[in-house]
Formats: sequence, structure tokens, C-alpha cells
Amino acid sequence: MTHEQSDQERVESRAHHLLPEEKAVGSDDPEAQAEAILADSDIREADQNAAPDTVLEGRTSDQTVAAVEPPD
Repeated sequence: MTHEQSDQERVESRAHHLLPEEKAVGSDDPEAQAEAILADSDIREADQNAAPDTVLEGRTSDQTVAAVEPPD
């Protein structure tokens, strides 16, 4: 099996398993839709900062908001 064949199988599998919201949008070409979804996924997998809102801030709890002690 060549690398291209495995990519084609991946696309075909993804095209047959679109999510409900992807199906609701509709597509004249589910394989092209699946290919675009997988290409975006591959980019995000290769570069963890490629997706919006995926940068995590490394803060400790004492660096967030001031703790308010409840009254006794």
C-alpha cells in the first residue's frame, strides 16, 4: 500500500463519516469536503499553534485573581 493510497482511504472514510453538523451544511462533493477537513486537521496537528484559541497560558493559581476569603 502506498502513502497516496492510505491518504485516499482516509479521505473516503472521512467522507462516509461526516459529523451531523457537516452533513447539515450539505456538500455536492463529500470527498472534497473530507479532504479539506483532513488537510486542516493535518496542519493543526503539525503546528499546535495553527488553530485559533489553542495557545495555553502557563499560569499558576496564585497568578490569576486574588482569592477572596469568605466571611466567618
